[in-house]
Amino acid sequence: MSGIWCILLLGSWLVWSGGADGPGALIRIDLGTIDRAISTALNESDVLQKMAEEATKKKADAKRIKGISGYKVKDLRPPVISLALSPGSGVFIAVLVRMTITGKSFIGGNMEITLAANLTADSRLGQDTAGIPRFSSGNCHFTLINVKTNLPSSMLPRVMSKFIYSTLQKVLPGLLCPAVDAVFNLVNAKFTPLTSEIPLGTAGTLQYTLLNPPMTNETFIELDLKTILHQEEGKEVDLPMDQPSLSSLPPKRDAATQLILSADLLSAELSVLQASFNLNISNNMVLGLPPLVTTMLGALIPEVSEVLPPSQPVVIEMQEVKAPVVTITPDKSFVQLFSTAEFWVSPSDSPPESLFVLVVHSNLEAEFAIAEEKLHLSLALQSLSQMALASSSLGMFDELPLKGVLADIIHVAYVPSINRVLSGGIPLPDLLGITYQWANISRFENALVLDVPVTET
Repeated sequence: MSGIWCILLLGSWLVWSGGADGPGALIRIDLGTIDRAISTALNESDVLQKMAEEATKKKADAKRIKGISGYKVKDLRPPVISLALSPGSGVFIAVLVRMTITGKSFIGGNMEITLAANLTADSRLGQDTAGIPRFSSGNCHFTLINVKTNLPSSMLPRVMSKFIYSTLQKVLPGLLCPAVDAVFNLVNAKFTPLTSEIPLGTAGTLQYTLLNPPMTNETFIELDLKTILHQEEGKEVDLPMDQPSLSSLPPKRDAATQLILSADLLSAELSVLQASFNLNISNNMVLGLPPLVTTMLGALIPEVSEVLPPSQPVVIEMQEVKAPVVTITPDKSFVQLFSTAEFWVSPSDSPPESLFVLVVHSNLEAEFAIAEEKLHLSLALQSLSQMALASSSLGMFDELPLKGVLADIIHVAYVPSINRVLSGGIPLPDLLGITYQWANISRFENALVLDVPVTET
């Protein structure tokens, strides 16, 4: 492996190995995605035509094409764009422009000049104070490739031909080079939505921003993102820092832009939603299971059956007491929930009374999908990895007989409720018009990988 690739991979590893900036994401923007963004910007804005029309307007400080009066640009053909990445810098752009200039010739009659020219410019990719990627162009060069006129060669001596060629070489850069700046400004506008605050369900907001300046190599641009999460009341969420980090990065697929979401990023986003997971489970929510009444509890825990009022409704209050933890391996992904299950008896003629509290750790299998440009997460209970009695108003007892029943209740009532909370999806970074619905989703150690093909199907 060459030295530069060692440096790039080492730099990526250092970024992902944790630290004070918290969980984040990594985007590797394929050259094809940038090419499409620039082509789209040109097509949507028709910027070259507008620049050409602006250049033909009479202005006091405008350079004129000597020998032609009242000139206009017509038949401006769609540009042919070629891109290359400049390692450590940004993008090199070459634009083939073909047009016809018409006007009154100084020797009389209408004159048409049909030309082909090549615009080349370097751009530097950096970031602004708001943490948004920004292209800035420079070093625009203009080269005439071919010039033809409608005048017979006998009417256009060689010296005059050189004169026209020289004049065009001086005038046209001022006409067309600003179009390169305009194109990059249009592409920059496609970066701007990246840092917008996006609702994360009804529990808060999510915002992406650059953690480090963009990095460019021969095949892609790498954006290292951090996540800013706010609760509904505006308080910034303290993100978990004790998650396992990436020791390496997955290989990038050819002709695809790659989004890598760390497991701790997904954990952090679930932490914003965890208050919405809380649920009071009553008997009418567990149809098909044994009735959720004191008689059922007494049958499972004989030593407390004498102190439980018979046939009274029981409500289980499920609460999350610690941020969920997402774990991803190449083979599977799962979420750990850290809950309390408080059992309440609700006599009809008196206030609810707390019976006991269980500490419950659940393992849930996680499946990921893309819909409406968001990452959707669906959970299914695999097991209760831990259940312990935390407190009791009934005296101490062996809680183990409750484990099977509680697992069934969590499966039937609690997990579906969490999935409804998660149904709003997790917003993905919005930039350059990337369409995530075409992404191929795969798992890596401690990360979820979305490969978005450059050619959408």
